[in-house]
Formats: sequence, structure tokens, C-alpha cells
Amino acid sequence: MAIEETAGALSPALAFAFVGALGVGSQWLAWRLRLPAIVLMLAAGLIAGPVTGIFIPSRDIGPIVGPLISLAVAVILFEGGLTLDLHKLGDARAGVRRLVVIGAPLGWLLSTLALRFGAGLSWEASTVFGGILIVTGPTVIAPMLRHARLGRRPAALLQWEAIVNDALGALAAVLAFEFVLVFHSGVKFGAAASELAIGIGFATVLGFAAGYGTARAFGRGRVPEYMKVPVLFAILLLTFALADAVLHESGLLAVTVMGLVIANADLASYEELRRFKEHASVLLVSGVFILLAASLDPASLDLLTWRAVVFVALVVLIARPFTVLISLIGTGLPFREKLLISLTGPRGVVLVAVAGLFGERLAGLGIEDGALLGPLAFALVTATVVLHGFSLAPFARFLGLAGADVPGVLLVGGSRFTTGLAEALKSAKVPVLVTDPNHGRLYRARAAGVPTFYGDILGEAAEQSVEHLHYETLIAASDNDAYNTLVATDLAPEFGRAKVWQIARAKEGKARHALPTQLGGRSFGSGRTHSEFEALMTEGWVFRVTRLTEEFGYEDWREKRPGAILLGRLSEKGEFSFVREDKLPKFAPGMRLISLLPPGTVIEDATSSNGDGKGRH
Repeated sequence: MAIEETAGALSPALAFAFVGALGVGSQWLAWRLRLPAIVLMLAAGLIAGPVTGIFIPSRDIGPIVGPLISLAVAVILFEGGLTLDLHKLGDARAGVRRLVVIGAPLGWLLSTLALRFGAGLSWEASTVFGGILIVTGPTVIAPMLRHARLGRRPAALLQWEAIVNDALGALAAVLAFEFVLVFHSGVKFGAAASELAIGIGFATVLGFAAGYGTARAFGRGRVPEYMKVPVLFAILLLTFALADAVLHESGLLAVTVMGLVIANADLASYEELRRFKEHASVLLVSGVFILLAASLDPASLDLLTWRAVVFVALVVLIARPFTVLISLIGTGLPFREKLLISLTGPRGVVLVAVAGLFGERLAGLGIEDGALLGPLAFALVTATVVLHGFSLAPFARFLGLAGADVPGVLLVGGSRFTTGLAEALKSAKVPVLVTDPNHGRLYRARAAGVPTFYGDILGEAAEQSVEHLHYETLIAASDNDAYNTLVATDLAPEFGRAKVWQIARAKEGKARHALPTQLGGRSFGSGRTHSEFEALMTEGWVFRVTRLTEEFGYEDWREKRPGAILLGRLSEKGEFSFVREDKLPKFAPGMRLISLLPPGTVIEDATSSNGDGKGRH
């Protein structure tokens, strides 16, 4: 076997499998432990590489590691570009524009000063590296936002800034390096400027042409559905490679522009394309972080001194906050949002990859401190990933800009049933929202003081007004079975299929009307339909929430309420789920049961259990 042939080296096939298992495994473990995925991926790569020597990319995979990382970053940036739908930017538009137009050059200036006077680098190395520090890293922002469940507007600002500035940061480094090249190698300024202008112009035009041509071909049916994703990948890789061949690092700009054009082309199959790209992005982010961390040469860290700590502190505590706060002056954003964005600037894959490349080029020109760019980049990435990975979620919650600690429930369809269930959940301190495109059907919920949204939950207005991240569970329970199925199917990838429930359809039991398992949500209520639940509510059935204790378990509850319909349960953390009475889960003390009680037991039960479950049983 290859493992035995080369002193512990892995075969290329086994090395690729190892990277995938380690990266995806780290993300899964982070989800289970509710920890930042980026931190675990970084730790896994360091342990597998420099710490234990089990996996060394240059040894086990070979010289294709660099091109693999470059192509992976291109795909990640393209996927990010696919999320840049101008129609969905809404009230974050002015902030994004300022973070790009004002923030990028200002960040370049302040980062250059931090490098010159903090890290002690020469002006040449500081200017080149300062341009790279414009980037904030979509490879780390996306997992952090997913973990922190940040509010819509600050999340949009951070995501747009990261994606757009990643491409600009690479180009800023190219621009600075061209100037350094002029002064150190005798290349004429006009020739260098011409090369730069041609490269940037070519990348922009190529990215726009690729995006426009792809969107036109897809929109006119020139590509069959089953080939859309492969065709998209092939065009993406070709666009990146062609642009990069003309001007190094301009491929990042080309693929970002391509993604932006496709995102705003209003394609019918856009959501399917974007979701597939999201899955690919998760895999690639995992793999790239494992590769970069495992590739770290411990000897390079010996080049760092105490000035590296000063540099990191200046970038995190001064350069980043000043850049954001000055850029966002006059945008009308609340100060707490500005503060959160200013103190959130994690760096990622692009910074390490580009810094290493230009560090080698500067060293080749005789600028000795160019060798420090790689180690400094890794030090900054490690510091910001760990710092923001652990601090973003609690800091956002402290500022009131993240989802509540208690996961909420989104109910689609205004009715007696959904209003009653929402009241019961609200009394148990669970965030709720009832939505309906018919304003008249929300009057009961509004009268009961339940938060409501008037409009289609799948519409653009909902994307601007409803903070989906505040809600972990979706219940599609309108009187329209087809609409319930559409909502549950469309939002299942966002909420997770285990958290999407749908009221039973009127003809669900008939084979002629059966739907494929991939459509709709999970059924609840023992197969009761909307009309059956409404009939119960009309007869006077009411919702009750009862807390279980060591002395009062499920058997005691059932004995005292033989006629009750058990619908769901709330965990001690407030997580809601429906239950099946024919397949009951294990009930632990501290859980709360949500049930429907018949009219005859209301008076008896009225004082035995209140909304928070603190009453007598």
C-alpha cells in the first residue's frame, strides 16, 4: 500500500478522502456541539498536518495543491456572487455601497499603516499586503453567519462586503505589486499600468459575458435541466482560468461578476442552481481550510516576533472599526449594527493564498520582508477566526441583532387553530409569527396579541420583513393544501426538513392523490386536516401547556386528561416539535406538553396548568 511505501505518506486517493472526511466531519461536529465550524476545521487541519504529520498536502497530494485551492476559492466566490441579488439588498444597499467604495480604499490605507508601524514591514511589502487585507473572507463569514443566526441587514452587509471586497483585495494587491515592480525591476510605468488595465478590463468583460450568456442560454431552454449544473461548472472554471491567464488573481473578479449577473437574471431555475452551489461551497470551504491549515510550515512561524501581535491588534481593534464606522456615516444604520459590523472582520482562505503568492514574488525582487507575508496572514486568520468564531453569536445577541436563545415557530395560515397554538407557544416564551396573504384571516391573531405578517411568506416582501433566522420550526397550516405543500417544499432547505411540518391534506390517504415523499412537510396531528382542527376549535377545545416534573410525569398527565389530544412538546431549551401518540418519544422532567383539551375539561384544567407550566397539576 502507498501508506507503507513512503514513510507514512497517504496515497492521493486516500488523501482526498481524508480531507473530505476531516472537513465535513468538523462541520458536523460543530453543528452537534453548537460551536463555530471554522474553529474546528482550523484545529483539525493543524492537528492532522504540522502537529502529527499524518497528512501533509505537498507530500500526499503534490504540486496540484495550489491550483486546487485557487479553483476552490473561485467556486466559493462564484457561489457568493450568486447570492448578490440586487432586488433583495433592500435597506442594506447604501451600507454595502459605502463599505465597498469608501471602505476598501480606507481599509487599504489603515492596514498599510498597521503593517508599516505595527509589524515593521517595509513600505513596499506593507502596501502590497495592505491591499490584500481589504478582504474579509466569504469562506469564513458564511459559516459564522449560519452559526450566529444574525439579523438580515447586518448579515447582508457582512456577506456583500466579504464577497465583493475579496475580489477587490486581490486586485489591490496586484495593483500595488505592479508599482513595486516598476521601482525594483526597471519595468516602465506605462507598460505596468497598461497590463493592469487590460487584465481588469478583460476579467470584467469576460465575467459579464459568461454570466449573461449562461443566463440567456438557460432562460431560452438551450440547456436541458439535467445539464445546467455541469455546464455552469465548466463555464465557471473556464472563465476563471482565462482571466487568470491574462492577469494573475483577476479570475476572482471575473467569477464574482459572473455570479452577480446570473443572480440578477431572474432565472426560473435559479434557486436550484444556488442551492447546489451552496452544497458545493460547504464541501470546498471544508477542504480548503483543511488543506491550508495542514500545509502550514511550523518553521515559518519562527519568523514572527512580538510585532505580529501588535499588528493583529491594530488591524482588529483600530483599522477595521475605523474603516467601518467612517464608511457608514450618514447611512442611517443604528449604531449597534455599525458596532457589530465594525468589530466583525474575519479573514479567510483568499488572504492566506494571495499573501503567500505575493510574499514569494516580493522576496524574488529582493524585498526580504516579503517572506513575512505568509506567516502574518496565517496569524491574522487564526486570530480572527477564533475571536469572531466564539464572540460573534453572543455579541450579536447582546446587541439584539441575532436570533433569540429560544428558537421560534413560524405558522403559515391564519385560523382558530394556528392562533390558539401560537398563543400557547407565546405563553411558554417561544417566539411566534403567524403569516397569511389574506389580511382578514389574521384578525384573531392580532386581537390575541400574536405577532403577524400580512403577505405571502414566499414573496420578496417577506424576505425583507420576516427574519427567518428567528424561527427554527415552520408549520404550514393554511386552508389551502397546495399552498401548504409549496411553502413546506420551498422552505425545507432553509429550515431543515426535520423542522418543517404540514397539516394533513384532505385527500392524503387516497393513492390517486398521494405526493412524492420529497414534496411537502412532515405530517402532524394524527392525520387531522385543517377543517377537522377548525371544527374542534369551534366546539370549544382549547390549548394547554403543562410542565412535567419528577413527581408529575407523562403517565400522570395522561391519567388526569384522558380526553386530551397531545400535539407536541417543548424541550427545556424551548425547542418545539410535534409528537405522534402512537409512537411517543421519551418524556423527561422539565419538558412541557402542548395539548388540546375538550370543552368539558376546561374548567377543571384552567387552574391546573398555565402557559409557563408553573401552576399546579
